[in-house]
Amino acid sequence: WCLFIKEHWSTFIVEEDFKFIASNGLNAVRIPVGWWIASDPTPPWPYVGGSLHSLDSAFSWAQKYGLKIIIDLHAAPGSQNGFQHSSTRDGSQEWGKSDENIQQTVDVISFLTARYAKSPSLYAVELLNEPLSPGVTLEILNKYYKAGYDVVRKHSNTAYVVMSNILGPSEHKELFPLANGFTRSVIDVHYYNIFDDSFENMTAQQNIDFIYNNRSSDLNFITTSYGPLTFVGEWVSDWRVKNATKEDFQRFGKAQIDVFGRATFGWAYWAFKNANLHWSLEWMINNGYIKL
Repeated sequence: WCLFIKEHWSTFIVEEDFKFIASNGLNAVRIPVGWWIASDPTPPWPYVGGSLHSLDSAFSWAQKYGLKIIIDLHAAPGSQNGFQHSSTRDGSQEWGKSDENIQQTVDVISFLTARYAKSPSLYAVELLNEPLSPGVTLEILNKYYKAGYDVVRKHSNTAYVVMSNILGPSEHKELFPLANGFTRSVIDVHYYNIFDDSFENMTAQQNIDFIYNNRSSDLNFITTSYGPLTFVGEWVSDWRVKNATKEDFQRFGKAQIDVFGRATFGWAYWAFKNANLHWSLEWMINNGYIKL
């Protein structure tokens, strides 16, 4: 596995990709990292060392091509959501259940911010990706976000601090009073028309209408004049529509860019490269499915 992962790091995303991103009018990249990056090059088992070198390379390439970087803590110690992408094999969700666990996460944020604070490419630090309730409570999250914000500010007065919307029964609005007390703060929401069963029988046009009506309303709701900026940190031009035409996909992508482009901090596509072609922004651009 060690050799496999190291080969992936050295070949999957390379300097030419950053050149492509910049030449297509995009101005930033959101890079997910795991908490063990802070103990690189000898992270605890079963993690593999080398991810910090890859992040260093990304900062070098970003500076060369005039891009900004959002560092996204995608996997916190113990897992903040029980999903595989937060580094859990069995669905367990242990993050935030102790002060030591929260402090360990704050230390990771401190390490990353300190390392890149002087880079002109550091644009933002996302404190935690997709915390899931009820395993993560608003009380725990507010405590962590306050500590995370303070430690980012210890190293940087200019980096934006991004706080991900909590998933589950508790909705994002409860986070706003906390975020309103922060300068250069951002609320991150993720909009997909694919995971919820309510999209199962929607036509292409109904999906497009949902973007212009429902998603637009959701975004307006969380956008306030004096509050945190808004960021659609993940979206994809894919859906559950069967036998959709290329024109259908083009209209769907345009609708999302139209609406998510109103977010005051912008948007990020998930992902730049993916084996599923419609999830690969590079493929979507090269094949005329998305026009920026």
